[in-house]
Amino acid sequence: MLAIMHSLFLYRHFILSSIRNELVTKFVRSKLGGLWIIINPLSQVAIYALILSNVLAAKLPNIESTYAYAIYLMAGLLAWNLFNEILGRCLNLFIENGNLMKKMSFPKITLPTIVLGSSVLNNALLFIAMMFIFAILGHSFNWVLLWLIPLTLLLATFSLSFGLILGIFNVFLRDIGQIIPIVLQVWFWFTPIVYPISIIPEKYHQLLMILNPMYPITSAYQTIIVYGKTPELKNGLVIITIISLALLILSLFLFRRATEEMVDVL
Repeated sequence: MLAIMHSLFLYRHFILSSIRNELVTKFVRSKLGGLWIIINPLSQVAIYALILSNVLAAKLPNIESTYAYAIYLMAGLLAWNLFNEILGRCLNLFIENGNLMKKMSFPKITLPTIVLGSSVLNNALLFIAMMFIFAILGHSFNWVLLWLIPLTLLLATFSLSFGLILGIFNVFLRDIGQIIPIVLQVWFWFTPIVYPISIIPEKYHQLLMILNPMYPITSAYQTIIVYGKTPELKNGLVIITIISLALLILSLFLFRRATEEMVDVL
């Protein structure tokens, strides 16, 4: 672990410049530039809200607002998009950078670190855009929003660790790269983002919390942003924290053991 941290510190300028270049490229090479970062998730919100708002808005407990469902959707998608982006990019990270890994000598751990930094930055820009929209819709906020900082750290750790493990396995078994996008689509619909948890029978809530590690996180985002309340740690967040740390240790162990073999295979 100390060796990895030392490598990241030595190559910090490379990491920061790569993240900056990714951001600049998004602004320079398209007419709408960085707006694409927020257009896609907001278009999803518009579609779901248009189709489902009248059906599901009334099922949101303890909130009365014309735009309650749209705000609920955006809160959940803010968490999901960060998870989806980090995991999706890590899945093919080593395959896409195979030539770079073979031709240049550098700490390979910088590659997922760049993905992490870029994805978190994109998510921060999306969050700022959403805050402007919420303000326009008349939705108020308080200091509880600060809870999003540790939650984002938790979500990023879980996403990166899980994505790194899948990315390593995908080098040796390419079917994983085909299966995971399908799994993510199913996973999204089994997570209460488009619909509130209240429409699921209460007897299945505990099972959902155990089987779906994204549920406690998206639920915490919605509790903070929609209701302005502090998330309850007992609702799965402590368990997800433990799982994330275990996955982080496992992913770093696998990465150190598999790096040379990945270069040979690539």
